[in-house]
Amino acid sequence: IIKTSLFATTLFIAITSALAAEPTSFRDCPDCPEMISLPAGQFTMGLATANKPGDEAALPAHTVQMKSFAIGKFEVTQDEWFAVMGTRPAHFKNGKNPVEQVTWKHAREFTRKLSEKTGKSYRLPTEAEWEYAARAGSADEFYFGKDNNALPEYAWFDDNSDETTHPIGQRKPNAFGLYDMYGNVWEWLEDCWNNDYTGAPSDGSAWLAGDCSQRVARGGTWYSKKASVSSAARGKFASELRYSTRGGGLRVVREQ
Repeated sequence: IIKTSLFATTLFIAITSALAAEPTSFRDCPDCPEMISLPAGQFTMGLATANKPGDEAALPAHTVQMKSFAIGKFEVTQDEWFAVMGTRPAHFKNGKNPVEQVTWKHAREFTRKLSEKTGKSYRLPTEAEWEYAARAGSADEFYFGKDNNALPEYAWFDDNSDETTHPIGQRKPNAFGLYDMYGNVWEWLEDCWNNDYTGAPSDGSAWLAGDCSQRVARGGTWYSKKASVSSAARGKFASELRYSTRGGGLRVVREQ
């Protein structure tokens, strides 16, 4: 019991110290996505109870042990996509807006080519990595607390988006220094879709069993309703489809 208590205390202090410190950011090339290094840690993923329709997909709550990794400070922009892929797939054209209208397969191809360009190992986030990054140490519904009245300060969504995406980094960041974790565009993840977390990995890895024709997307988008945006809210889309103006975007992970 003493050893377990000491471990938990040490882990809490390590995560608290990391959150208090200035986030460490870097780029692997001038036109590469800016990355934030996140500490290893343990967190509770999902929801303890379902309070509204759709919450069942985030059950049961479960403990996940995370390794350190780096994740995009922002969603990948149209300029960053062009620098790697040579195309500009987006309905809302602006180089500093997040790329959208990309399929899951195209998003993975971007990470492959970015890895070749930099000599580093880039990929899509796992669902556990995304939620760990979004929560940034918070156990509340939102990384800024429990009251969704503050959501417009942190996200572009149905109430304030004017039916369009917006340039990255205009809303407030979370405690890890990450922007637009809620709203703006859906973010493709590596995981296959499962209807809930029964049997989900506990080590932060991607869940590659289930319906792999459907891939998980997180964060919501510019048209999302306030009630459907949170750190635990899950979405899914067919991996091979390109979704008109409601299309997916991405945020990348680089292995440490």
